Amino acid sequence: MLLGHGEVQVRAGTEADLPALTDLYNHYIRETCITFDTEPFTPEQRRPWLLSHPQDGPHRLLVAQEATERTKNPHNGPVSGSPGGPAAADDGLPASDLPGGALLGYATSSPLRPKAAYATSVEVTVYCAPQASGRGVGTLLYKALFEALAHEDVHRAYAGITQGNPPNTASTRLHTRFGFRHLGTYTEVGRKFGRYWDVAWYQKDLD
Repeated sequence: MLLGHGEVQVRAGTEADLPALTDLYNHYIRETCITFDTEPFTPEQRRPWLLSHPQDGPHRLLVAQEATERTKNPHNGPVSGSPGGPAAADDGLPASDLPGGALLGYATSSPLRPKAAYATSVEVTVYCAPQASGRGVGTLLYKALFEALAHEDVHRAYAGITQGNPPNTASTRLHTRFGFRHLGTYTEVGRKFGRYWDVAWYQKDLD
């Protein structure tokens, strides 16, 4: 999968993305209450999470990256300075094998809970790099994610949004735009930065 929109491209995440994905997530761990993880990860610690999101099936990892001339024009031949290097997409390699620019964000669909009857439900989330604010990266990621899930045996998607001061209005707007509705709020369900936080839960019907 490689979807383009101007200067941003969305594709399936790979192990090559692991350092950048870890750096991005660690920013949210250190600086925000958006995630309830409290200690930053190393890429090696984060690898099991990445491997739990294959390129097909209901549990996906999609990344958005800055488009480069190479990824915008994959018919230019091998990468300059790499004799015998990666072939162009029409030589049999998926476009995701082509080099790209900076990581701008990622979205995932993950198991809601481990028990078997929950298999048709997923928890979704999206994280955007600070420099990607206002570029519609979250919208592109969710659009691609839900298009992929439309072909899977998934009935419901859920998302939790931490409530704070100021409120996370950008995330609320994004989820509302994609048809999520508010179900209820867990009050003071997590403690981080020396205080308790509420989490509002949203549901999207996928069929």
